[in-house]
Amino acid sequence: MRRFVYCKVVLATSLMWVLVDVFLLLYFSECNKCDDKKERSLLPALRAVISRNQEGPGEMGKAVLIPKDDQEKMKELFKINQFNLMASDLIALNRSLPDVRLEGCKTKVYPDELPNTSVVIVFHNEAWSTLLRTVYSVINRSPRYLLSEVILVDDASERDFLKLTLENYVKNLEVPVKIIRMEERSGLIRARLRGAAASKGQVITFLDAHCECTLGWLEPLLARIKEDRKTVVCPIIDVISDDTFEYMAGSDMTYGGFNWKLNFRWYPVPQREMDRRKGDRTLPVRQLPTLSLVALVMSSTRTTGDWQKFGWMNSKISSISYHQIRNVETNQCLDNMGRKENEKVGIFNCHGMGGNQVFSYTADKEIRTDDLCLDVSRLSGPVIMLKCHHMRGNQLWEYDAERLTLRHVNSNQCLDEPSEEDKMVPTMQDCSGSRSQQWLLRNMTLGA
Repeated sequence: MRRFVYCKVVLATSLMWVLVDVFLLLYFSECNKCDDKKERSLLPALRAVISRNQEGPGEMGKAVLIPKDDQEKMKELFKINQFNLMASDLIALNRSLPDVRLEGCKTKVYPDELPNTSVVIVFHNEAWSTLLRTVYSVINRSPRYLLSEVILVDDASERDFLKLTLENYVKNLEVPVKIIRMEERSGLIRARLRGAAASKGQVITFLDAHCECTLGWLEPLLARIKEDRKTVVCPIIDVISDDTFEYMAGSDMTYGGFNWKLNFRWYPVPQREMDRRKGDRTLPVRQLPTLSLVALVMSSTRTTGDWQKFGWMNSKISSISYHQIRNVETNQCLDNMGRKENEKVGIFNCHGMGGNQVFSYTADKEIRTDDLCLDVSRLSGPVIMLKCHHMRGNQLWEYDAERLTLRHVNSNQCLDEPSEEDKMVPTMQDCSGSRSQQWLLRNMTLGA
């Protein structure tokens, strides 16, 4: 009897351990699948970094300094592509770069079934080292299953090494690389459209011909598109020095965009957006009501998209108009004179070429030049250009289309011609209706 009880205990214990073993096997097999997936994603980047001697020129994004004896030659080579070609040629095509992501970004987990992408790169007479370094960075730091192909669009280059030599070289790369030749110089946009038409990926990613991708660059872009396939996304754009090729991490607290004169600018992330993210800087910056949303297209879906989604853009455009603001008495125009924030707005002979003489009078009754607004903080001026704060106050102006006056609401004074003391800046005077206080807004309205 005692032996029978003993056998039952042994059998029960053995069965329990068998169940524990089965559980552990199942658990670790799932973990291995996760690890395999991570390994698949990281292998290209790890291979790129580990295989390089990180003490070489430019490794880990370090600056390359040219000896004094070679400075003259360096300056001559600089003229070819308007960057330090000598430094670029010293750097390995698959150089290592630091992982500059926020710690929270490094641990993010992305969906399993992300769409794949075709990367379209347009070039014209690009340097060999910068073009190939771009291609290598895409291949080495993109999970292979997400990278459908790389399409190089040659916008009528004239350099021999970008012909047959390039074609033979890319045949040996581990990712399909297609070269498309434009018959004549067509410009960036036409060339990109040609590349897009030839692409096979589910997503099209446009890159410049002299950039470098870092670890983890692609997954967050594709994840955002997976959430909404009509989304247009843009990453944080870092900086590579044109002089030393040093890699410098950009700020996640700014975003790139175009002002209403189509000049590229960096803009700070608005406070309302920082409040929405509640301190989590790994969350994407939500689309902002400016042209910057569509100006920095890095990835776009292959569908045309529902343009009703951008209805806000039509209303925004129709509420802002460009003007050349000309004084009736002097026949001179307001001019920002290329000045910066906290400096006086100027007045100069009208040239009709836009540029510094293009101002916008907005629906909020601001007079803007780029992201600066005309601001008057005390009686009789001066008129200063300050960051637009959208709180009206010192930046609120009313234009009377009949009297042709620009009245500053807070001071109840009108914009007037320059004084004898300084003929290069307008003044603020009590409104009198005189010709010197009359301003013609030569309309260049956008939208209906």
